[in-house]
Amino acid sequence: MKYLFYICLTIFLISCKLNVGNKTKSERSKAMEVTNDAQQTTSSNNKVDKNGKTIVKVINTPEEWKKKLSEMEYYVLRKKGTERAFTGDLLKNKEHGVYTCAACGFSLFESETKFKSGTGWPSFYQPIAKSHINENTDYDLGYARTEIECSRCDGHLGHVFNDGPEPTGLRYCINSVSLGFVEK
Repeated sequence: MKYLFYICLTIFLISCKLNVGNKTKSERSKAMEVTNDAQQTTSSNNKVDKNGKTIVKVINTPEEWKKKLSEMEYYVLRKKGTERAFTGDLLKNKEHGVYTCAACGFSLFESETKFKSGTGWPSFYQPIAKSHINENTDYDLGYARTEIECSRCDGHLGHVFNDGPEPTGLRYCINSVSLGFVEK
């Protein structure tokens, strides 16, 4: 299935490249963008955040992710694994700052939205912006759960549940290894 995705992506990128010559400079920049890491992305995969800025997708091959991430980060972020409860470095972090995606550095949660859930994983009641995460339904445990991913690199973060505190009533239960932290 993932190979089919890469084949379709390659065909799409080639067709974009062939059509670039017939477009204006503005249309060309919308048709294809390259991130600072020179990773190829396409505008059709991008989202717009709450400030109207485009969230440029980060697309890497499995081999590129394996070079960039530790074994545990790769297992959780790319293979949708879960770290053991109460083992994560950021579980007890009380510093003020922003929690980011460990794979691509994208801002995900503010420290002010973190709360102690007692579950063994960092928990937040809301993301920085809804556009910063993707939600998918997963049935890995035999019942429906809402998986969340980084909207920039599609890295698996954890799950969201309806048993959190006010004001949202949500609990974003996140693998600590999926997160980075930037202190304010």
